[in-house]
Amino acid sequence: MAIVIIRQDDKIDVWKNALLKENSSLKVYSYLEEHPKEEITMACIWKHPKGTLANYPNLKCIASAGAGVDYIFEDETRPKNIPITRIVDPYLASDMSEHVLSVILAHLKNLNQYKLDQVANVWEPKEYMRIKDVTVGILGLGELGALCAADLANVGFSVQGWSRSKKHIDGVNTYNGEEQQQDFLKTTDVLVCLLPLTDATKGILNKELLSQLPENSYLINVARGGHLIDEDLLALLDSGYLSGACLDVYHTEPLPKDHPFWNHHKIHMTPHYASVSDTSSVIPQIVENYKRLDTGEKLQHLVDTDKGY
Repeated sequence: MAIVIIRQDDKIDVWKNALLKENSSLKVYSYLEEHPKEEITMACIWKHPKGTLANYPNLKCIASAGAGVDYIFEDETRPKNIPITRIVDPYLASDMSEHVLSVILAHLKNLNQYKLDQVANVWEPKEYMRIKDVTVGILGLGELGALCAADLANVGFSVQGWSRSKKHIDGVNTYNGEEQQQDFLKTTDVLVCLLPLTDATKGILNKELLSQLPENSYLINVARGGHLIDEDLLALLDSGYLSGACLDVYHTEPLPKDHPFWNHHKIHMTPHYASVSDTSSVIPQIVENYKRLDTGEKLQHLVDTDKGY
């Protein structure tokens, strides 16, 4: 048995060292070095090059190094009928909640516009909004969405959430199913997308859905770039229907330099860093599942391959 780490950033050694620190007896390889492919039983991956998973004939588990798994399903060459696991990180959810709260407060108090005014040497006080006057709608009430909704409600926001199945969160008005989506949207002043990316949710942030929000609403997408139809957002911003947007995720990352988002005065951008897995808190989960592979026990944090999350 052995683990291979497959990712396209500069964190392979970080993860390799963290795994070995957790258990020095592990056999851990980078996919970029020479390694015995037939010994690999677990692939610890993040946005791997498509096709690389097919190189391991005895693979028994595909372990996402993050909460998202959409990129795995996009790889048609991946070995089928192999369990997929994801990370459940308490810091991931709380970090996301803090990011969303920060973005909303910056929007209410015009901080993004004031920064633009500062650079342009413009002194122009603007009316601001208060927490009590704003209804925040969370699109997607999984682990991240549920905590975000609860935290915003505790701060004093009027919070509502939508999900495909019924959820209950104290202090949050919840909607579910297609038949309740319009009621959810028409009373949402700030829409936060925290949906998983699946075939059913791809492109969901389009003109049809966003036009159901009240005029001057604000969009926050911290889920996946694939949820958003870029051209539809730009059209709604340019027409004045939406007041602005804060985006942390994009179809292509890094965002191409010629993309119109860069220079749009109503779009605030962050570089897909709203919430990042804490290596020290998630490594034990991966090592535990590696042990379970050996003993035949049920793996933790299994992904439902039918649902895609």
